[in-house]
Amino acid sequence: MTEESQLLARADEVLPNIIHLLPIAARPFFPGQGVPLLMDARHWAPTLKAIRESNSDLIGLVLTADDEAEKTTTKAMYRVGTVGRIHKVHEVDGQLQVLVECLQRFRIEKYISANPPYIARVDYLREPSGKLTKDIKAYALAIVNTIKELLPLNPLLQEELRFFLDRFGPENPSLLADFATGLTSASKQEQQEVLETVELLPRMEKVLALLSKELDLARSQQKIRDTVEEHMDAQQREFFLREQLKVIQQELGISKDDRTADIDKYRERMAKLDLSEEAKERVEEELDKLSILEPSSAEYNVTRSYLDWITQLPWGIESDDNLDLAHARKVLDRDHFGLEDVKARILEFLALGIQRGEIKGSMILLVGPPGVGKTSIGKSVAEAMNRKFYRFSLGGMRDEAEIKGHRRTYVGAMPGKFIQALKTAGTQNPAIMLDEIDKIGASFQGDPASALLEVLDPEQNAEFLDHYLDLRFDLSETLFICTANQLDTIPGPLLDRMEVIQLSGYITEDKLQIARRFLLPKQIKSAGLKRGQIKINTPVMRRIIQDYARDAGVRRLDKQLAKIVRKAVVKMLEGAKPPIEITQDNLKDYLGPAVFSDERKLSGPGVVTGLAWTSMGGATLSIEAVHTHSFTRGFKLTGQLGDVMKESAEIAYGFVVSHAEQFGIAPEFFEKSFIHLH
Repeated sequence: MTEESQLLARADEVLPNIIHLLPIAARPFFPGQGVPLLMDARHWAPTLKAIRESNSDLIGLVLTADDEAEKTTTKAMYRVGTVGRIHKVHEVDGQLQVLVECLQRFRIEKYISANPPYIARVDYLREPSGKLTKDIKAYALAIVNTIKELLPLNPLLQEELRFFLDRFGPENPSLLADFATGLTSASKQEQQEVLETVELLPRMEKVLALLSKELDLARSQQKIRDTVEEHMDAQQREFFLREQLKVIQQELGISKDDRTADIDKYRERMAKLDLSEEAKERVEEELDKLSILEPSSAEYNVTRSYLDWITQLPWGIESDDNLDLAHARKVLDRDHFGLEDVKARILEFLALGIQRGEIKGSMILLVGPPGVGKTSIGKSVAEAMNRKFYRFSLGGMRDEAEIKGHRRTYVGAMPGKFIQALKTAGTQNPAIMLDEIDKIGASFQGDPASALLEVLDPEQNAEFLDHYLDLRFDLSETLFICTANQLDTIPGPLLDRMEVIQLSGYITEDKLQIARRFLLPKQIKSAGLKRGQIKINTPVMRRIIQDYARDAGVRRLDKQLAKIVRKAVVKMLEGAKPPIEITQDNLKDYLGPAVFSDERKLSGPGVVTGLAWTSMGGATLSIEAVHTHSFTRGFKLTGQLGDVMKESAEIAYGFVVSHAEQFGIAPEFFEKSFIHLH
């Protein structure tokens, strides 16, 4: 037999041009290889049956770009594959074990069947033949030497090399190149490129490049193993796999150790911020300290937390103000009814800032009784200016560290509320609301009201110093909105730094409109009802305001409406059909007896009004001329008493009787039984 007759390139003379195809998803296979395949019997059994019925034992192995061969289509299949001869088929537990001997490359010319079982017309690609050139011999030698270097690093390759040498010799460079490709862990796309390269020299160039990568990877793995083994001892052996994974990730650049990752993270944050020179120097000092500390030490965590706070503050980051007075007026009118004097005062404040082109160094104090909308007005001002809004309450605050932060040396130290607010808002010019500033406390831990002087002073807050950061931070761009119920408990120096806006409360007509537009729809929506399922006409709403909610704000009115809605929902669930109408007659069923009632006005001849005040309460008493039961002229003593006890009424009665002679009235004409509590 001649040398030419032994070449596999002559196989196309006997191989059929129409063959069945089997898509594979893992990797391509090359001529000269024996391939064990594991396939889903339910899906690929028809293909193998069709091959047997065609009196053939050949099948075309084609790589698919999809991850699952069972779900692939002809569009995802590569055009070049390898034809193989089926030697053995065995079915176990729904899986087909097929042994295929790969013979020859082919290119798909046309699909005859585009659905399983796939059938295609193919053209076989001749293997290179002829005398070997010097370049080919040189590449073949380089491939063989690289495989020799790989063998000590990966003992599993020895069995595959022995299998190759048993069937072929190194004088077959084409088969050598294909075999070497199968030894690598290259991606399936890279191996497919080698399969599609028929020319021998370009193919060997690609194979040598893949082998070089494989050799570098094997050397890195060996280095990793050596590094890990050097640092292991008896107690660390149980962590071997974890440590090996870490070193592998470092070698491949997938991840870094904790300390390096932290330092890189802080430097990336710094690049996005406009830190002051003082802050930059401090951060660099802390980064240098972090680089030499052990991640397991307590000082490392303290330094890391400190850098977290510095690099998460909005240094130089500001939101653009909306300097549109018409927009501000629209927002205030949308969110609040009435309070025209308050709205006008706020618009004047905003107008001055608009005229200057910036709103900075401003502190507004909204003073009024509970429930008049102080907090909601502050939110509306922030929305009108397009500023981030942050609110916290000062009520009961006794520690000045909550304003200016703790020293870093303390356990659990944190910055003050204002630094926390800026971090949460994400801008250097938010609107910060300080609620209940009149209820701030003082104790042996310090005086928070005094600490607020630096924050709320436009001349000082440009260089606000937080004890935790120990760095100057500019608060002059921040708009501070404070709320209080009274001015008496606010220290004078603190009050001087703020612009006071009084909210006196709502009249009945204002409450009526607020209930109609805001409160009742809100309660109906929160109860999951539809509009119109509860009806309250204007006279009934007015009576609710006058008899049950006479406070300055609308908080009590909101609670009364919520009570009505709850009782109406109960009635609906018990079978009542909507709409539920609240009338003058059934109002007591929902809210009970009236809380407030109109006082009876005392008038007429002989009426004298006096005032008696005791340690137990006060009483306003009137003396009214009446007829006694004996039809003789006498006098009746009536009284309007606050929340006082019966004893207070007795004292008041005694006081008036004892002074009756000043009015020329005999004491026996007074009827004690007419004193009543109101």
